[in-house]
Amino acid sequence: MPERPTEIAIEPLAGAPPTASVRVPGSKSLTNRALIVAALARGSSALSGALDSEDTRVMIDALKELGVVVEHDVEAATIRVDGCNGRFPTREADLYVANSGTTLRFLTAALAVGKGSYRVDGAPRMRQRPVADLLQALNGLGAFTRSELDTGCPPVLVKADGLDGGFAFVRGDVSSQFLSGLLMALPHARGETVVEVEGTLVSQPYVAMTLDVMRAFGYQADNRKFKRFIVQPGRYDGREYAIEPDASAASYFFALAAIAGGVVTVEGLGSASVQGDVQFADVLEHMGCRVEREPDRITVTGGPLRAVDVDMNAISDTVMTLAVVALFAAGVTRIRNVGHIRHKETDRIAALAAELRKLGAEVDEREDGLLIIPPAAGGLKKPASIKTYDDHRMAMAFALAGLRIPGVVIQDPGCVAKTYPNYWDDLARALGRTSPTA
Repeated sequence: MPERPTEIAIEPLAGAPPTASVRVPGSKSLTNRALIVAALARGSSALSGALDSEDTRVMIDALKELGVVVEHDVEAATIRVDGCNGRFPTREADLYVANSGTTLRFLTAALAVGKGSYRVDGAPRMRQRPVADLLQALNGLGAFTRSELDTGCPPVLVKADGLDGGFAFVRGDVSSQFLSGLLMALPHARGETVVEVEGTLVSQPYVAMTLDVMRAFGYQADNRKFKRFIVQPGRYDGREYAIEPDASAASYFFALAAIAGGVVTVEGLGSASVQGDVQFADVLEHMGCRVEREPDRITVTGGPLRAVDVDMNAISDTVMTLAVVALFAAGVTRIRNVGHIRHKETDRIAALAAELRKLGAEVDEREDGLLIIPPAAGGLKKPASIKTYDDHRMAMAFALAGLRIPGVVIQDPGCVAKTYPNYWDDLARALGRTSPTA
């Protein structure tokens, strides 16, 4: 394997604005949800269009360690899973999930419905990511789980003997993954479970996505306005399941059109998508882009950009993309109601503020978001070496700034492997180049 480069210099655009058609890889969120549900199902499942990335590989590796038969054809983007009908064959395992929050939270809940002793750990940053609310909910349903270091973060210890059901309360303001993990596991509890969401549920479209995957595998949970969920004992059945292209990844190519004034079509992702992040195109439309939506594709045409004031709670994985677009918009852009992204791969609000300032923007960092005032003409600082904090979305978003600002260097570009290993190649193709540097 070639050595991971330490930095990459982005070559600014020259000539006509790009016109491109791209197909981004499969959704990470759908792939990892489908893997968990297929593993818990009765019978075999075939997942097509699956993402191959660090986040999905650690999920696959963990399932294999738990005794689940998983066959991954990377070239064909397919994964075959032989389900274990709610109980993992391996009764003792020490699992490593790198920095994959979905793997940590989904697996922890799924392990609790089986029988055995398990430990789940990850990268140093993972040991700072909260999981206490999920553990508290599981323990209230009859599990024995705890944070090994008593920090409320991984490593997590699970002594599993199934879940009784009953009543569970989950905070909604830290991560929707707590609720999604519970919902996917609870059909295998011994009795009915009522789950109450305390406070405001962040990233609600991701919970809707979870329910959609569960339905696809034959189970319907009772959803009371995303505040209360009633889950009866049941099961999933293996099936063929097609995974959409990743809407969060698509945001970078929509933003490319906005920033460059070009025309970019993302294929395989359209108005019929189950992913909330397709709404990022709506935000760009408000900023002055033209958006054409079809059931299986979305086309964005760039235009003069104006600032926007937007609540991005539901589409928070695209906050970094919008923050970079805001550098080129007239006026003050306000991003709000996304305080929970401080608990992601890095503190994304603080990281954005620091790196946007390097590019000459004035940034008012708020507890739940940002105010971004773009630099005046000629006010850009250059060169700017962008720190990515081992956060794939920082790297992918800030690369777009380098298309308009000379001298932008992205540190640790290999961090995109977490969700989009081929990002730099796809970006180069969209630009009609052999690489983003030339």
